[in-house]
Formats: sequence, C-alpha cells, structure tokens
Amino acid sequence: MGSPETAPQNLPDISLPPTSPQLRVGISDDLLVPWGWLEVALFVILAVIASVVVTWGVAEVAVRFFGVKPDNVFGATMSTAKSVVVLLSQAMIDGFAILYLYLMVLGRTRAPFWQSIGWRDMYTASGKLRPSSLQFLAGGAVLAVVVSFAGGFLNSKETLPIEQLLQARVSILLFGVLGVLVAPLVEETIFRGFLYPVIARQFGITAGIALTGTLFGLMHAAQLWGGWGQIALLILVGVVLTWVRARTGTVAASYFVHLGYNGLQLVGYLIYVVSGAHH
Repeated sequence: MGSPETAPQNLPDISLPPTSPQLRVGISDDLLVPWGWLEVALFVILAVIASVVVTWGVAEVAVRFFGVKPDNVFGATMSTAKSVVVLLSQAMIDGFAILYLYLMVLGRTRAPFWQSIGWRDMYTASGKLRPSSLQFLAGGAVLAVVVSFAGGFLNSKETLPIEQLLQARVSILLFGVLGVLVAPLVEETIFRGFLYPVIARQFGITAGIALTGTLFGLMHAAQLWGGWGQIALLILVGVVLTWVRARTGTVAASYFVHLGYNGLQLVGYLIYVVSGAHH
C-alpha cells in the first residue's frame, strides 16, 4: 500500500475491469480505460458481421425500392450504383461502430463518453476551441503534402480499387463528405481512442504507436490493393497520428491532424479530377 503522498492524483472517474492486463508503474492517465482485449475482439467480430449484413441490406434496398438491376450492385464490376451502395454502407457501419462504443462505455463508467474514449482538453476554461487545434490542422495539411509528394514516386500502373470506386460525380461527392466529415471522427475514436490504449497498456507506448498505426494503414489496404507503396505510406500516416495521440494524451489532437490531412487530400483529388490530369 502506498502512502497518501505517493498515491496517483486526478485519475479519471473510471474503474478497470477485473480482466484488464497488469498495468506498468507510472502508466499515463489517458491509458486507464475500462475495457480490454475482450471488448476489442467483440468489436472486430461485430464489425465483420456488420460489413457483410449492412452492405447486402443496402444493396437489396437499392434493387427492391429504387429499381437498380441486381447485376449493378451484386456483380463484380464497380458500377455507379455499386459505388453508392458501398459508400452508404460504410457510413452506416461507422454509425454502428460509434453506437457499440457508446453502449460499451456506458455500461462500464459514469464518466462522459467522449472524455472516456480519449477526447480530452479540446476547449479552454472559457469554452473556446484551443488555439493548438489550428496548429494540428496545419500539421495534417503538411503531412498530406509530404505523403502526396512521396506517393508521386510510388504510383502503380494498375487501376486501384479506390479509383474504380470514384468514377461518378455522386461517388466523389459522397466520398468527399465521408472523408472529411465522418472518417476523421470515427477512425480516430476507434483507433486512437478505443484500440490504442489497450495495445499500449499491454505492450508499451512505442509498440502501441507502431501496432495501432500499422492496423490503421492495413484497414485501408482493400481500397489500395496493388498499390503497395501507397499502403506503406498510409501505415506511416497511421503511426504519425498515433504518435500525436500518445504525445498529447488526447484524441482531439490526432483528430485535427487527420482532418487537415484528409481535407487537403480531398482538395488535391478534386483538382486532379477537374483538370483531367493523368498519372
């Protein structure tokens, strides 16, 4: 038993589950989360099931209620209708993911959801957004420039799946909305808020940054299949985002970096499409 003078102070109002891994001495407060590997495994299983069921369900709705031909949504070729189904399905899956996390946290702590999942210190005492948010946003834009420049030397001659997905204007519009307004929020909450603390608590901060960043990049591998250099760059982006989260102790910081990164990438892609540029 430690004396009162050496007891940790100002810990979050949460308790660790009995099955949580043994914590290292001096572990930072932002890793003290009330979930562990069991919740992560359940999340992955439900995500796989949801991706199949939701995508099939949206495709069925398109066929039965909007007169879309079955071959256009269930076939192997990426049509405009199929691209819309894929993007809308992803938006729904993202919503279910946040709902799962909310219910999971609700059943384990009385602390506010967003604070428990890692979103801390976004605002000053007066309720204003911290000035550092703009710095992280600019840092994300710089990261996008660096990655785009490096990617110019790694372009694959093959047509990547994401290029097939974004052939129609409606697909580009949906992708842009999801990529800027939804993806940074959901992906940072899942990877840097939910997953990173469990990995870092088990294997240490350095391994947590590397593993979480790698998983983030591999999650996007299906969109870039065949573009191995681009996948490697996305893993690097994931590592940078997780490092920011670890360095600052808040998902809010990595979110603004992610937002700046995706925002500038979208602007660059729109310029590419409008100008009719080729690889």
